[in-house]
Amino acid sequence: MSNYLDTTVDVYREAALTPDVGLCCTTNPIWELPGLKIPKIMQEMNYGCGSTVHARDLVNNPKVLYVGVGGGMELLQFSYFSRQKGGVVGVDVVDEMLTASRDNFKIAEQENDWFKSEFVELKKGDALNLPVEDNSIDVAAQNCLFNIFKEEDLKKAIKEMYRVLKPHGRLVMSDPTCEQPMNDALRNDDRLRALCLSGSLPIKDYVKMLTDAGFGTIEIRARKPYRILDPANYETDELIYIESIEVAAIKDPMPADGPCVFTGKAAIYFGKDEYLDDKNGHIMLKNQPLAVCDKTAANIAALGRNDVFISESTYHYDGGGCC
Repeated sequence: MSNYLDTTVDVYREAALTPDVGLCCTTNPIWELPGLKIPKIMQEMNYGCGSTVHARDLVNNPKVLYVGVGGGMELLQFSYFSRQKGGVVGVDVVDEMLTASRDNFKIAEQENDWFKSEFVELKKGDALNLPVEDNSIDVAAQNCLFNIFKEEDLKKAIKEMYRVLKPHGRLVMSDPTCEQPMNDALRNDDRLRALCLSGSLPIKDYVKMLTDAGFGTIEIRARKPYRILDPANYETDELIYIESIEVAAIKDPMPADGPCVFTGKAAIYFGKDEYLDDKNGHIMLKNQPLAVCDKTAANIAALGRNDVFISESTYHYDGGGCC
């Protein structure tokens, strides 16, 4: 591994041995589900910046892969939806984090009568070379990990996730992003990168990494405030605002006219007819918002009609779209 990844391993080895609340990230949601209790130690080792657990992704007992296990909280949450031996696979490069998760699962068994540690298979492994078979996973996830990687390693990590997913499987992620440029001092600070700060990319670049890997559908599900890098505490001359986004990349075939990227746009037809057919596969009922991908939004706008409104991106998409 390169030096920056060595630093990352050291940071999370320490975090496994001595839980550090709020080490690098804002806390991700603690799901309130019937019969699910998250042990306190898992909450203290909650090192994510959003959530990758969404009920609509987790139907029909999916095979789930989670990379970067942390204290096991999201592995437990995934197990809630996939209650089968080895239904959830957790991969981590840090031995101490794997050991901590195993210990935490024993506590989870005592606090949740439905849970068995055998539901989760923990594996020592690297996100750049996953110990998982091709086309074997329904839902793959990572939380506040991929933003640590430098560009070439990030491409490898995304390619690996694409490889292990079944056709139409989905990669669900939460990562910090930043629209402002960062100077080299920040970008090259190995510890800041390990702390999920200086590796943050603009959303456009983040999405392009996913579509370049072959994902045909991208859903941006949330965009939230995350951190500030200020001149008093960091090597920067200006305030740098970092956000956290939640994204799903779906292993759909790539459309001939390019990927469908949903950023929370909607089209609303308000003309005199009951509906509008754009002659491109989209029917807009009168006064009923239709969620559209950015590509479809541009095509509808190009019709030049004065009875259709296209909203700006909300960066919140929860399904039911045009494609």
